Amino acid sequence: MPSSFTASQEELKAAKVPLAWRDQCSALLIPLNTCRRGNYYLPWTCENERHGYEKCQYDDMMRRMKKMSKLRQQQADEVAEATEAII
Repeated sequence: MPSSFTASQEELKAAKVPLAWRDQCSALLIPLNTCRRGNYYLPWTCENERHGYEKCQYDDMMRRMKKMSKLRQQQADEVAEATEAII
């Protein structure tokens, strides 16, 4: 499911982004890595890009956690209904 924060495979390949980092926030990682390389990975540089990327990662994690919570609740409800039907 492509989003506004997902880069195309060609862009990721051109930017040499490892497969493990190709996720929903990959479009924000490309300018962050470019900034990092341009500033020799100094920790106080590229703060805006890093903050945007980390915020995207956090939002993605929260979205996945909510989805998993709903799935677990659904499964618990199905089990409860199945046990009620048996009794």
